[in-house]
Parts: sequence; structure tokens; C-alpha cells
Amino acid sequence: MYRKETETFEKYNLSPFAQLSEESKGRQVVEEECDIRTCYQKDRDRIIHSESFRKLKGKTQVYIIKYDSFRTRLTHTLEVSQIARTIARALKLNEDLVEAIALGHDLGHTCFGHSGEEVLNRLTGHFKHNEQSLRVIDVLEREGKGLNLTMEVRDGILNHTGEGIPFTLEGKLVKLIDRVTYLCHDIQDSISAGILRKDDIPRDILEVLGDTHSLRVNTFVHDIIKETKKQLEKEEDIIITQSHVVYEKMSKLREFMFKNVYNGELCTVEKEKATYIVEFLYKYFINYPNLLPELYLKSVNGENLNRVVTDFIAMCTDSYAIKLFQNKVIPFPENINSKM
Repeated sequence: MYRKETETFEKYNLSPFAQLSEESKGRQVVEEECDIRTCYQKDRDRIIHSESFRKLKGKTQVYIIKYDSFRTRLTHTLEVSQIARTIARALKLNEDLVEAIALGHDLGHTCFGHSGEEVLNRLTGHFKHNEQSLRVIDVLEREGKGLNLTMEVRDGILNHTGEGIPFTLEGKLVKLIDRVTYLCHDIQDSISAGILRKDDIPRDILEVLGDTHSLRVNTFVHDIIKETKKQLEKEEDIIITQSHVVYEKMSKLREFMFKNVYNGELCTVEKEKATYIVEFLYKYFINYPNLLPELYLKSVNGENLNRVVTDFIAMCTDSYAIKLFQNKVIPFPENINSKM
């Protein structure tokens, strides 16, 4: 009953270019609909209650977590969701679909962020966190049963990065906001950590985007809403877009961040440590698969060993990977006091 009311509301109040819940392409496995929630609300809830979502709080965004104020994959995910939902509401897109895609887009990220991703890609020949996110929701969650999400959410998660383009405007919105969000909050974290000073950022970027975190977010939000509304009014070539000047400064900011932060000295030192740990764990469990946790050990019979070990490491939080490394490398003699 309540679901039908929401679907009717969508039909008469959302943009004609929005993805309606009742017009979803459905799920891989057909299931009974909820009488309260729409299909996208149901997807959102499944993601929030998943083990993979909870683990995001222990995974690196940029800096290996040393301070409580640093972003993690979880806080990044929540910020993407909040900013994307704000814009979706202004554009009358399906806010529930946007939220589900945003909350699930990074579920496949490894421990130690992109450093872990790069190691697994090198060791296996191919590893992309967006593809792993899809594998998490399709295969790994619920002890191998998966979450059985809708096609629109799966598409948005898979194509939130890389060359793939989501087929919904909601997915395209999350794809852009993911980049906007990490650029904004990574500046704030870098300044808080003493890695950057505000004066280090080229003045022409700050003059356009703003010289505080909130001003930069505000600039991006207003610009995307204004420019995209122009496209919606034309009713042709419908895209989520930005003005030329804001896009230009965002691109310049991204180049600056890669040079001075992502590939900077501190990140490089931390990256070397993370790389060593991930590579050690991968090779260790390839050689000793019988020491994998029972759930993953069961999967070895039906999956390639490399695939199972990759899944296991990708699901590790930073702290768990570090403890696992210590456990395998550092001796801890038992009952040492009794022998002294």
C-alpha cells in the first residue's frame, strides 16, 4: 500500500527524465516486492545492513587512519550520498536510487584504499574496485547469496568510475559527485594534517571554487544544478553537467592534488608500507590456503584460488590486515614468563 503511494508520487512529481521505481528493470532473481518500500529503498537498506558497508569505517580514504578526523571510506560514502541527494532533489531525480548507488559504490574497495587496489591489480593482472563492488553485492554478501539488487543500482555502482557510463541520470550524478566529493574533502584532510597549506593551492582555483571546504561544495552543487537544469529544459542530450569555468578549475585542482597529495611524499611513504602488507598477505594465503577463514576456505572448491584470496584481502579493513600481517610475521612466544 505505502509503496504504491510512493510510486504514484514519483510518477507525478519527479522529472520526466528521472528513473521511476515502478519502471525498474528488476532484479537478477525475481522476488516479492515490499508493501512499504520501493525497490530502490529496499536496495538502500540492504546495503546499509551489509557487512561490507560496516567495514568501510575501517578502510583508508587517502591517509592510513591515524587521526579520528580523517575521512574513511565510510565517511566519504556518506558525503557522496548527501551531496548527490541534495542535487537529485533539486533536479527532481529519484533520490532513493541516487542514495542506493552512492552508499554502495565503494563496497569493493580494499584495505589501504587505492594502494591496496593497485597491488591486487598488479598481482592478479586485473582488479578494479568498482567491479569488486559489483561482485560484493552479487556474490560475496550473505555468505555467497548476494544482495540481489536492482539493475539500476548495480549499473550505477559498476559504472561510478572508469569509462563506463551509467544508463540512468541518477547513476551519472553519483559518478560526478564521487569525484567532486573526494577533491573537496581531501583538501580539508590534507590541510588538517599539515600536508598542505591553503596558500599552496593556486589562487585562481580558490577564486572560482571558494577558499573553504563548505564554499567549494556549495560552488559545485549550485553549478551542477544550474547547468543541468539547462539541459533538462532543452530536453535533448540530457547529461549531468558543469559550467566550463568550474569544470576547468576542478580539472586543474585534480592535477594539483595528484602531484602534491596523492603522489606526494607522505602518501608515497605510507603507500610503500601498505603495498608491502597487501603483497605479503596475498602471497602468504596463495601458499597456505588452508589458513584462510572458514567461509573463504569453503569457496576454494568452487572458485579459483587467486579469486578467493583476492576477495578475502579486498574485504579486510586496514587494522585487520595489519594485525593479520603481524600475526604471520612477528613471533609471540606463549608462556614466556614461566620459562624465565
